[in-house]
Amino acid sequence: MYKQPLFLLGISALSSFWVSAAELTAPIAVQQPYTVSSPNGDRQDPYYWLRDDSRTSATVLDYLYRENSYFDQYSAKYQSLTDTLTDEIIGRIKQDDSSVPYTKGDYSYYNRFDAGKEYPIYLRKSLKDGTEQVMLDVNILAADKDFYQIANMKVSPDQNLLAYMEDDNGRRQYTLKIRDLRTGQDLTDVVEGLSGSIAWSKDSKTLYFVKNDPVTLLSTKVFQHTLGNDVAKARQVYEEKDNSFYMGVGNSGDNNYVVIYLSSTVSTEMRVQDATKPNSEFKVLAPRQRDFKYSAGHINNKWVISTDWDAPNFRLMTVDADKIGDRNQWQPLIKHDKNVFIEDFELFNDYLVINERSNGLLRLKVMPWAAADKAFYIEYDEAAYVAQLETNSEPDTHWLRYSYSSLTTPNSVFEHNMKTGEKRLLKQTEVLGGFDKANYATDRVWATAADGVKVPVSLLYRKGIQRDGTAPLYQYAYGSYGSSTDPYFRSVVLSLVDRGFVYALAHIRGGQEMGRQWYEDGKLLNKKNTFTDFIAVTDYLVANNYVAKDKVFAMGGSAGGLLMGAIANMAPEKYRGLVAHVPFVDVVTTMLDESIPLTTNEFDEWGNPKQKAYYDYMLSYSPYDQVKKQAYPAMLVTTGLHDSQVQYFEPAKWVAKLRTHKTNDQPLMFKVNMEAGHGGKSGRFSRLAEYAQEYAFILNLLEQSK
Repeated sequence: MYKQPLFLLGISALSSFWVSAAELTAPIAVQQPYTVSSPNGDRQDPYYWLRDDSRTSATVLDYLYRENSYFDQYSAKYQSLTDTLTDEIIGRIKQDDSSVPYTKGDYSYYNRFDAGKEYPIYLRKSLKDGTEQVMLDVNILAADKDFYQIANMKVSPDQNLLAYMEDDNGRRQYTLKIRDLRTGQDLTDVVEGLSGSIAWSKDSKTLYFVKNDPVTLLSTKVFQHTLGNDVAKARQVYEEKDNSFYMGVGNSGDNNYVVIYLSSTVSTEMRVQDATKPNSEFKVLAPRQRDFKYSAGHINNKWVISTDWDAPNFRLMTVDADKIGDRNQWQPLIKHDKNVFIEDFELFNDYLVINERSNGLLRLKVMPWAAADKAFYIEYDEAAYVAQLETNSEPDTHWLRYSYSSLTTPNSVFEHNMKTGEKRLLKQTEVLGGFDKANYATDRVWATAADGVKVPVSLLYRKGIQRDGTAPLYQYAYGSYGSSTDPYFRSVVLSLVDRGFVYALAHIRGGQEMGRQWYEDGKLLNKKNTFTDFIAVTDYLVANNYVAKDKVFAMGGSAGGLLMGAIANMAPEKYRGLVAHVPFVDVVTTMLDESIPLTTNEFDEWGNPKQKAYYDYMLSYSPYDQVKKQAYPAMLVTTGLHDSQVQYFEPAKWVAKLRTHKTNDQPLMFKVNMEAGHGGKSGRFSRLAEYAQEYAFILNLLEQSK
């Protein structure tokens, strides 16, 4: 029996909130009347009592502990498998590893993991005498903490100070600290309740940070703090009044400007300040307009701008630094291409490098400023891959640093000389445990969606596997916010692939793999395309004998957890098991509540349910609202008590409702991390152990099917 705080309530009080007839009987939450009101109708939510914003209710906490106890008892029967997988997954990791150093100023910067340690050590080495200096040892900072994360760090222009943001509960409410790198001691300047972004002025005395609203956690105000002054008297330099916008601060790539970044789903705005003049006003690069997005970098006294202005897949434009404020001053640089989406770009003194997406794949295009007609692509020899810009901190160089990965190729960091064409591999992530790339194969196939659209799918499997319809499937997708699911190498998934699984990445609508329209076709009143695309991919893989129809497993997290909830309602018979991590499943209730973090910023992603068209549409797919009396697949659902992105009570209510509606005896497990937030546990081994827990759940189900 799980011994967590049953002492908080007497047994008689606890019994009014669940029924637990035996050790392996699932906790059943009682139903209490509660009306969720809206302009478009009222709904009853009998499990609303599970919401406790303070995370202190003895009744709620004890119920969550009972759920954990139930999962612990269920998983105990295959604990040896979980242990084997944990050792196997951790065993592939080179424990004493370090990143590729990058040069900035008088130092090269890098991080290192020591064998057996959970957290990284951030270091730098002097280019003058080779002296190595530990800037932050996160293992020391995280000692005796259940959760700890360094979200961001930034060295001052004079290289003497390190500003860093820490989080010790997973709620993404950060504390700013400043370390004097000459003494190794932290200054007394400490600020709490912040977002994770930081900017420095050129004087190395002035810091910029963003305070969050304590209730909604939205970033609302930018402050400027001079070191040594009372932090309570930091000067407010900007306040955002529109609660549909996120906000952050940073420096331009050449560090000549302090930048305030403002972003909603359909609009952006940048405000810039000369970094040598911290008392000057911020100037707007271009005023915000609805359905107008842009981002910009600065080099050689001009701004280079990526924008969707008359260009759904984005184009590049330029403007002189003294002509900002009016987008009509912008001049064309790279025209729009309906078949190519501009994802990112990097500015060098002599070159422009564009990270663009074509046919769903990320590639790199290099253009000399002096000869635009001699632009070229960096070539790769695999059918499906990911090529991305790495840290390029020195603009006055001909060496471009980028990373390359595929489902069969571990992450590799390259340098490419844009002038001579020379390419050199700086590091490829070492995969232990007997990994050999030659043992694996990858395919890229196209499934036909319900409306005839072709959906790309990336596959990984072990060579020698027979395409005879007998293999199990592990299918993953995300499909929201225009976030693309790229075919990166992931050593953890080898634990399934080596056991005969086909691993499938479904590049469904709602992402941006096939360009901006791919995203537009998977949001708002088109959201159901995301779900039907995923099901179509499953059907394709079964129909074409890649996998067995009775061995299909799927996983998604956050908005991908919404995807899992939707397909569980829409096509439960097609999945043997589903894993939903921190799932966004109570769509309508959450989007009606503007006190919940993220709600107001996401009306243009999901719709505003105060408007009837969106209310009705969201209600028609919201996983919590669409639970019905039917047989459901086996499910593992996870959450973090301190999650600020998807509140723990969404999956808690969903699981409670599923328990009373499912008509079969397939397991429904709910695992609550009582110390973490949206991202799960913070230590690297703890995170890997969570993968083992998930895979053991799946493999145990597969064994039961035999």
